[in-house]
Amino acid sequence: MRKILLILLVSSSAIAQPIETVSTVTTTGEMTTTVKSPPPSAISPQIGANANSDLCTISAAGAVQTQILGISMGTTFTEENCMRLKNAKTLYDMGMKVAAVSVMCQDKNVFDAMMNAGTPCPYDGMIGQEAKTAWKSAKKPAEVKDEKSKTSIGAGGILGALGLLLLL
Repeated sequence: MRKILLILLVSSSAIAQPIETVSTVTTTGEMTTTVKSPPPSAISPQIGANANSDLCTISAAGAVQTQILGISMGTTFTEENCMRLKNAKTLYDMGMKVAAVSVMCQDKNVFDAMMNAGTPCPYDGMIGQEAKTAWKSAKKPAEVKDEKSKTSIGAGGILGALGLLLLL
């Protein structure tokens, strides 16, 4: 029985040893990388976009991108009523109240409101009833302007330019 047990121990130790194998793998091939990116874009920057609220400018910008060509453009406009208000405030702060009222009277709506209120705008240094009489005898005040026409012309020009760009 000792012989059988000894043979079993010897044969079981041979099974427990790890088996080592050596293999070599050789590969050949090509690697392709494809980069997909969006087409270039025409981007218009904001021109003076509320960077300083003390400016009396309005900006307009636009861009059009086709598969071949991209165009970007922008411009600024001076807002006349804002300038008028700033100038009138500055004159008033310097104690020149009649001059401040005169600057504000360059707006047709203010001019009409002053006349309807019975306090006419100054005319050649005259105020009150003298100014009212002088304004009535004048054919058309040269100082009174209607700013709506300038705004509509500017907006029409921008929209026309953008419309042409869309046709490209």
